Parts: sequence; structure tokens; C-alpha cells
Amino acid sequence: MEDSVCPEKGLSIIVAPASYKGSLTALQAARAMEEGIRRAQPGWPVRLFPLADGGEGTLDLILQARKGERQMTVVHGADSRPRSAAWGRLEDDAGPIAVIEVAQVIGLACAGTSKVRERSSIGVGEMLSACLDRGIRRIWVGLGGSSTNDGGAGLLSALGVKLLGPDGAAVAPTPDGLGRLARIDASGLDARLRDTEILVLSDVGNPLCGPQGASAVYGPQKGLASGEVALVDGWLSRFAEHCGEWRGSPLHERPGSGAAGGLGYAFLLLGAVLRSGADAMLDLLHFETALQGAGWVLTGEGRSDVQTLSGKAPLAVAKRARRVGVPVTLVAGSIDRRALGTLAPWFDGAFATTFAPGEEHPLEDAAARLSASVEQLARLRAAVCRKG
Repeated sequence: MEDSVCPEKGLSIIVAPASYKGSLTALQAARAMEEGIRRAQPGWPVRLFPLADGGEGTLDLILQARKGERQMTVVHGADSRPRSAAWGRLEDDAGPIAVIEVAQVIGLACAGTSKVRERSSIGVGEMLSACLDRGIRRIWVGLGGSSTNDGGAGLLSALGVKLLGPDGAAVAPTPDGLGRLARIDASGLDARLRDTEILVLSDVGNPLCGPQGASAVYGPQKGLASGEVALVDGWLSRFAEHCGEWRGSPLHERPGSGAAGGLGYAFLLLGAVLRSGADAMLDLLHFETALQGAGWVLTGEGRSDVQTLSGKAPLAVAKRARRVGVPVTLVAGSIDRRALGTLAPWFDGAFATTFAPGEEHPLEDAAARLSASVEQLARLRAAVCRKG
């Protein structure tokens, strides 16, 4: 075994997991992995790079990396009830930057007992407007983890776009409201947006509508019934037609426009730049530099399947490790066995933390399970390195 792949030769192990949704934050997952390595090989140097890809946890990781300030603002949640939501403020030589995490504003935890067709992204627009009120003209948006499917109608409404029905009266910025949409009046759109740079961090490349769109792919996960998917998709399609007349461009076909229930589309209408959230985080953390002294990389997520290869954080980690020849191993809470063939070209082994057949609660004791799995991998790696 070459020295370049043996951590015991002085090279570090990089631990770079995303969150294990429903069980572990990215930082908790990274610490569990580190604990497993320490039990196997106490002397191996380990570096932690907990990651987010625009979804839950993005705000905290950016604030930690950039030493930003956490702030709170009262906005409307997905269920239209007022709530206090967190955002971040960073400073650099060019001035302030606001960091908005959509999951903090309209995540599933903010939806209450509301139905998907009743939910709105208006709170995200309210938070963006509050940042503009503070003189901030550079805004980063972590787009994952929304509970809405309104095409970003709520966001646009909060920023001055009027959604009008056949009688000229305003319609609600919800999927149900879009079912009655007849016209859009964007003349009142906040003029401050013309001088605002918006960077959107997302891990989703889906278009707004169609069989791979927001409603069809992610709507059921948020509670949209199978019989409602085509109906809501049609409403979003008509919404996009009206917005296309306003903007003069079919942005609803762009990759990422279907992110966060169509919020990606609304941000594109505002002139935002969409970028891989995982790649942006890796750049922020100077991951490329860390790889120069690494002998092994461990990454992971709650569940790995074919969607892992659509821009999720583990794939972003694997691509960069592969480029410089550092082995990278995936350790997930669970793995779709059918996806192993597609995962294999990117990872030097893909492992799940479920140990016994028939385990019914793989999310229980998630940290202990993850730590134990990584410990066994580290013991195997140590044995191979000693033999080499």
C-alpha cells in the first residue's frame, strides 16, 4: 500500500459528511465518525468538515466558517402564522452579506398542520425584504428543506408582485391561489432588487414543471396526494406562462427552477445566480487545500440512492477527492441497493450503518451506529496499511 493512502504515514483523514436527516446534524455526524476513527487508531490525525448543500444546517455552518452573526426576524411561516426565524449577517471588505436558510423560514417544522396546497413562501420574501431594509445588497440563500410547492409565488408577492384573479382581485400566493390566477402585475416589484446580488445554493437540478418537476418529484414528500400532483403541476405551468410574459424568457425550464417547490424559479426571475450548495460550501471551507495533505476521505448522508449523484454533498466531496487521487468512502444511514452500481464509480466502498437484518429503527442511536461503522472501516484500513 502506498504511503499516499495510509493515514498512519502522517497524512490526515478528512471527515466531510452532510446531515443525516431526522437523526444527526452534519457536525454531529462528523464527530461520530471521528470517535469511531479514534477508537480504532487514536494517533491518526482527523480533520472535520461538516457540510451542507443549501438545506438544513447551511446557515449554522456558514456562520461558523465565516464567524458571522446570527440574527432573528419575525416573518410568516409556511402556514401563514408569524414566527421568529434565524438568518445570518457576514462582513467582508465589500460590505455586509445576508445568509437566508429557507428551511429556517418555511421548513417542514414551520408548516404546522397545514396542507401543501395552503402553504406559501411569503416568509422568505419578507426576510429578503428585511435584509434590504438593513442596507444589505448581497444575499446568499440556502434553498433546501422547504415545505412549500407554490413556485415561489409567495416570495414574489412579498416583494411587490401582484397575483390577480379573473375579477382583478388578489389571489393567495399558494398553490390553491394559483389555481385561480389570471394575471400578474410586476410593476410594484421592489426596485432595490436591481442593485442586489443574490446567490442561491441548491442541490436540486429539477425544472419547475413536468414529470421531473417540483410537484411530481418532491410534492409527495411534502404531503401532496398522488391525485393532486398533475393538478398543482398544471397550476405552476400556467403561473410560469404568466411570469414568462413578464420576464420574456421561459426560465421554468432551467435546471434548478424546481428547487424548494419552485422557489428556485422565483429567484431566477429576480436575476439570482444558482450554484451547487455543496460546491459553494467546499470552496468556503478551503477543502481543496485540505485535500493536499489527506490520505483518506469519509463522507456520508442519511440515505444514499440515485439522487446522491444529482448534486448532493457526498458527490461533491467525491469529485474533488477523485481529482487529486485521494480515496473516498461513503457511509450512509441507509443505501438503496439498486443504486450501488451507480455509486461505485465515485466511492471506494459504500456502506450503511444498519448491522442486523430486520432492524426496524435505523435512525435510533444514529451517532453510535455511525461511529461503530466507521470504527470497523478504520480497523480494516489500518490492517491493510500495516501489511503494505
